[in-house]
Amino acid sequence: MAYDLSDKLVVAISSRALFDLEYENTIFEKEGIEAYTRYQIENENTVLAKGTAFPLVEALLGLNEKFEEPIVEVIILSSNSPETALRVFNSIAEYKLDIVRGAFTGGEAKHPYLGAFNIDLFLSRNEKEVQDAIDQGVAAALVYDTPRDYHPNQKEIRIAFDADAVVFSDESELIYKQKGLEAFYENENENAENAMNEGPFAKLLKTLSKIKEKEDTLVKIAIVTARNSPAHKRVILTLRKWGCKVDEMFFLGGVAKDKVLKAFNAHIFFDDQDHHVGPASQLIPSGRVPYKSDSMLNQLNQNQEQQEPSVQEHHEGATEESYHGE
Repeated sequence: MAYDLSDKLVVAISSRALFDLEYENTIFEKEGIEAYTRYQIENENTVLAKGTAFPLVEALLGLNEKFEEPIVEVIILSSNSPETALRVFNSIAEYKLDIVRGAFTGGEAKHPYLGAFNIDLFLSRNEKEVQDAIDQGVAAALVYDTPRDYHPNQKEIRIAFDADAVVFSDESELIYKQKGLEAFYENENENAENAMNEGPFAKLLKTLSKIKEKEDTLVKIAIVTARNSPAHKRVILTLRKWGCKVDEMFFLGGVAKDKVLKAFNAHIFFDDQDHHVGPASQLIPSGRVPYKSDSMLNQLNQNQEQQEPSVQEHHEGATEESYHGE
């Protein structure tokens, strides 16, 4: 009988998001694939250090110990070749992570396999493959550098989400970007009783909420948004109509998010804007959620980037499509 993933929370993660492979990535970029492959084989028994998403993955897998049947599946989805995969699996075994499935594509695109594994969340260090996943309708985030001096909560999983263009659709944010704050408030007041459309991470939030229904003490969810009153009501009512239970909600109205997220001590924070994700990533694991390629927000963002120098490369690491860049 085939193993059924449809009733589980399925997370796909690149090896560079799970482990710290930045030095190895530098070898690849400077010396090429042969030098990289040789180094990985020579060091395949050297355990890799933990990467940005390691605490989240470890905590999610720990949920399986709380239920009779496993509810979480983590799959390695890597651009590495099979011959360099051994070091990754050796490190997984050393950390005692219950990860038994992996796909090593040898440089080929990963996004065609997301549907094959019924992926609910994809985490990677490579911007193009995250963009491909988002365009395919999969919740995906570009994981930033590993924060220093981060100590995850050991009793519960803590996940923080931005609101617009992450949990909810980008419609309201687009009004703000095109017409300004006054038009945004007017739209939210007029539509306060109308639920917002789902964003790329709505399904993930709903899945986590269902886990909370089974056992409320295992997962803690926060919404951390730049919205404030009077734009708060629509958020609360939308989540109520969706049947999603959120533990904490922060309407910051322009106040920086990083210190609030540090206080919440999130295992990971998802936001669509670099000026939020960048500072937060210095304190807690963070990932940026790109807009769909054909969205108006993406077009507006590209126009803005053409006028201003990009500040994202400092946080994102390698972003070009490469053999193992993740």
